[in-house]
Amino acid sequence: MQRHEFSVVLGAPPAEVWEVFWYRGPDRPQPRDGRTRIEILHPGDEVGNGLVRHCTFPVPRWLGSGGVGRSWEWCTEVRPHESWRYDAIGKPLWSRATGWTRLEDLGDGRTRVHFAEEYEAFNPVMRVLFERRVHAAISRDNDAILAALEGGLAWHRRRRARAGGDGPAGT
Repeated sequence: MQRHEFSVVLGAPPAEVWEVFWYRGPDRPQPRDGRTRIEILHPGDEVGNGLVRHCTFPVPRWLGSGGVGRSWEWCTEVRPHESWRYDAIGKPLWSRATGWTRLEDLGDGRTRVHFAEEYEAFNPVMRVLFERRVHAAISRDNDAILAALEGGLAWHRRRRARAGGDGPAGT
């Protein structure tokens, strides 16, 4: 089993950061890389417990999937503006993952976002041969995650300004 943890600090309070992850409007932006996409299959309850999503994301081409991985994820233990958990089944290296995201209010309009994930390939041979390399490849680019979160914050601020509102909405 592999475990990966990291955190980033954003110049926004937890309610704004929450909105980047949980906004459900029809104009919800998607990543621009063409290989990453999140499709909501079931919205879950009013705060997101039970949300089911299908994700596509880049993986090493040597896995034989054209460089695209897929996962089916469900979110639980959702505490608005604080934290949530997800459990996932993924491929091409058939695997399971459990992840946690926690928002820590640092005051002064800043939030530290903590991410943790445990990942394990189902097949014991694949686990020995590829699990560590695949998880390292998927987890290595934390700078891209920071840029995506900062871009999401900017997008939501522009959206709220167009709508004439100050605070987070549509969560």
